[in-house]
Amino acid sequence: CALPIFRYGNTRELTLGLEVVLPRGEIWDGLRGLRKDNTGYDMKHLFIGAEGSLGVITAAVLKLFPLPRARVTAIAALKDAQTALSFLAHAQERLGSRLTGFELFSDFCLSLVLKHYPGSVAPFAERFPQYVLVELSDLESEAQARNSLEAMLGSAIEAGLVIDAVVSQSLAQFKAMWALRDNVSEAQAHEGPNIKHDVTVPISRMAEFIAVTDAELARAFPGMRNVTFGHLGDGNLHYNVSPPEGVAHAEFVRRTEEVNRLVHDSVARFNGSISAEHGLGQYKRDEITRYKSPVEMEMMRSIKRALDPLGIMNPGKVL
Repeated sequence: CALPIFRYGNTRELTLGLEVVLPRGEIWDGLRGLRKDNTGYDMKHLFIGAEGSLGVITAAVLKLFPLPRARVTAIAALKDAQTALSFLAHAQERLGSRLTGFELFSDFCLSLVLKHYPGSVAPFAERFPQYVLVELSDLESEAQARNSLEAMLGSAIEAGLVIDAVVSQSLAQFKAMWALRDNVSEAQAHEGPNIKHDVTVPISRMAEFIAVTDAELARAFPGMRNVTFGHLGDGNLHYNVSPPEGVAHAEFVRRTEEVNRLVHDSVARFNGSISAEHGLGQYKRDEITRYKSPVEMEMMRSIKRALDPLGIMNPGKVL
C-alpha cells in the first residue's frame, strides 16, 4: 500500500546522511547520521531529488521507527473535499502520532476501480462525493487501535464531518480498503489515455484548488473527467484528467499541452509546485522555468556548474 508519509515523513525527512560519488570521482562521506549538525550547508539535501544530476548516491543513513503491533484502516464518506480538511484536523486532534495515513479520493476514482478491478467491493451500499482512507498504527494492540479509530469516527459523524464510515475487521479487509485507493492510477490507465499531474499546494487550500481548477477545466474543455486523489496529509494531489466519453484518443492527447498549462498555472496561483514526488526529468525540465524565478533557476544552474562542470551526470535532466 501507499507509504504512510503522514506520520513518518518523506524521503528528505527520513534521510540523516548520504554517501555520494561526485562527478570527478571523489567520494563524499556524509554518513554521520546526526539529527543535529549546524556546521554549514546541509549537503545531503543537494542530492535528494536531484535525479542523479549532481552525483550518484551509494549509501544512506535513514531514520527508523518501531514496527507497530497493529494497523487498522477505515474508509469515511464525505460530502466534499472542504469537509475533508476539517476531518483531517479532527483526526489529528484525537489520534495524534498514531494517524499514519489520510488519503483522499473522489467517487469517480472509486467508480474506475470498481469497473476495472472486478473483485473490488464498494465500501458502502450507496455512493458519496468524496472518500478518505484513514490508517491508524498502534504499538499496543489491534483491539486498542480499532477502538480508537472507531471512537474518532463516531465523534466525526456526530460533528457532521463524516456521513458514514466502515472500519477494517481483518487483514483481508485492511488490504481491500487500501486496494481501492492504490488501484486508482492503474484503473484510470485501463480506462484509456490520461493526462497526469503530480502537484502540491498548501494543505489548507487544497479543496479550493480542486474546486477552482475543476471549474476552469470544465469551461475550457467541456466533458473532461477529473481523477483526483492523493495524500491530503501533506498536500500532495494526483490531479489526473481523462477525456470526455466518446472523444478519440488522438484528439485528447493533442490537448495535453493546453491542459497542462491550465493546471500548472492554477497550481502556481495557489503557491504550489508542479512536481511533488515524481521529479522533473525531461518532461518538466523546460516547464519549470515558467514557475521558478530567474534567481532560483540561476542558483540551480550555479550548483550544477560547480559540482558537474562537464555536464556528465544524467545529462538533459532537471536543467
